[in-house]
Amino acid sequence: MTGTDLPTRNRSTVRSLLRLWPYVRPVRARLAWAAFVAVLASCLSLVIPLVLKWIVDGPVAERDPGGVWLGALYLLLLGLAEAGLFGLRRWLVARPLAGVEAAMRDDLYRHLQRLPVAFHDRWPSGQLLSRGTTDLMLLRMFLAFPLTFLLVNAVTILVGFVILLQQQWSLGLVLLAPVVPLVALCFVFESKYALVARRSQDQVGDLTTVVEESVLGIRVIKGFGRHRSQAQAFRELSLTLRGTELAKARLLAGIWATITALPELAVGAALVLGTVQVADGDLSAGTLVAFLSTALALRWPVESIGFLLAISQDAATATERYFEVMDAPQETEGGTTPPSAPAAGDRDGMVFDGVEFRYPDAPEGAPPVLSRVDLHVRPGETMALVGATGSGKTTLTALVPRLHEVTGGRITLDGRDITAMARERLRELVSVAFEEPTLFSASVGENVLMGAGGGAGRADLERALDTAQAGFVHRLPEGTDTQVGEQGLSLSGGQRQRLALARAVVGGPRFLVLDDPLSALDVHTEALVEAALRRVLADTTALVVAHRPSTVLLADRVALLSGGRITAVGTHQELLHSSEEYAWLMSGAGDSGTAGEKGDTV
Repeated sequence: MTGTDLPTRNRSTVRSLLRLWPYVRPVRARLAWAAFVAVLASCLSLVIPLVLKWIVDGPVAERDPGGVWLGALYLLLLGLAEAGLFGLRRWLVARPLAGVEAAMRDDLYRHLQRLPVAFHDRWPSGQLLSRGTTDLMLLRMFLAFPLTFLLVNAVTILVGFVILLQQQWSLGLVLLAPVVPLVALCFVFESKYALVARRSQDQVGDLTTVVEESVLGIRVIKGFGRHRSQAQAFRELSLTLRGTELAKARLLAGIWATITALPELAVGAALVLGTVQVADGDLSAGTLVAFLSTALALRWPVESIGFLLAISQDAATATERYFEVMDAPQETEGGTTPPSAPAAGDRDGMVFDGVEFRYPDAPEGAPPVLSRVDLHVRPGETMALVGATGSGKTTLTALVPRLHEVTGGRITLDGRDITAMARERLRELVSVAFEEPTLFSASVGENVLMGAGGGAGRADLERALDTAQAGFVHRLPEGTDTQVGEQGLSLSGGQRQRLALARAVVGGPRFLVLDDPLSALDVHTEALVEAALRRVLADTTALVVAHRPSTVLLADRVALLSGGRITAVGTHQELLHSSEEYAWLMSGAGDSGTAGEKGDTV
């Protein structure tokens, strides 16, 4: 999913922005006070022309220097009061709006953790990242400035025109003339700018995705000498974004020029008419000065309309993009009461009963990845799962911890349907290690203990490292406290895989699901890991995806997955004699290596 395939829907700007209310509500009182202070400060600026009228018609006309200095003092005090009130407004909104942004970012992050794997398969990480950074920054800007000043400027314009009409109603009507065309212009601008704003923010997400992929895949890019093609792809996206931003700039320039020109023409016409009235004695000079000063004081509230509408549209688009993610349904939860441990005689291990699975975005009518899978892994037994690339091995193992939901049949652990368990409880029972090990920007120890749910100590960490033959960590600069860096790229593939295996076994899980956990190890390390792993597997019920005969020999029995179904189950020796496909796979003639098809991808 990219910015180009996210359709822009007709939507109300106000309706979109109202979705922010749950986050704004806790700080509404402070924002209301900030708006009141800003209105007060803005209205103070309209008092200045009245003071000027008094100075011109009073002390100036009467040649009273003392009165002029007194008037200047009033103007100074009004200016200082206005500046102080605007400073107070800024102080009132700074802390609460930072809290609103933090709350929205926290909610987004928590929600992303609860979304199903199928969602993350569809959404580029850059699109999600831009929603948690750029979009939230736009929302904070909207809440800090346009939200307040759309109200402030509206009140200021209303009060200002009341003052103008009271001073000289005929001149006031001249200044009101551009109102109708300005309203029509703003309506057209809003509809056009909304489309361009959405396109721009989606393209920022696409660009973020390219940058992230290039950084994480820098070894591949350098290894294949693809830096020029990557740079060209980045440049094309940048130019596309540049064109969209220029389209936004043209729209802004057009409305800004028009909003500026029409009021200026009206002010010019009022100046000519007012000058004629002063010459005829129908209007005092002080009234004309006050009138024009008031009109000029209203310039910024009027001219800023386009700018404020643009930010509001950006914020509405950002809100829409934010809630596109927040509205995505979370993983369906199972039962909420942790089941009590069954008696030894009640345990029946891991059972796949008529399990079927089809990817949510699979074309209609496409065959399921898994069809009527029946398999029983007995308590304390290690079952090896063997099959050709694309047969669905990794998908089947991902169903056990409910990374994907079965679309037919059921899976039970010790007689309990996994869909009836709370996910937290299920993932306490089941520990996993994937073929592609993922490490986080944390210490070695923190990465391994992540598999223990917070209940393991130093002894458990050392035992897990020993099982995974990961003693190399003690030779790192800071031992288990060494930071492994983003994605663990400072370590070799085999080292990352051993740490992932240690993470899987550190908590002593009742059920263990391993997806070809030894594929990146050399034969000597593999033999040592297998010897240590046998001790762990003796106390757990395990399903192990295997590609090599050496890994298969860890298992008590072997299941052959072919065409999305279990076609044979038996010991390694039994299947070598009874299944031609199994013998072919074990001979190395079959391509049973790293999964590359969607049917074998989590």
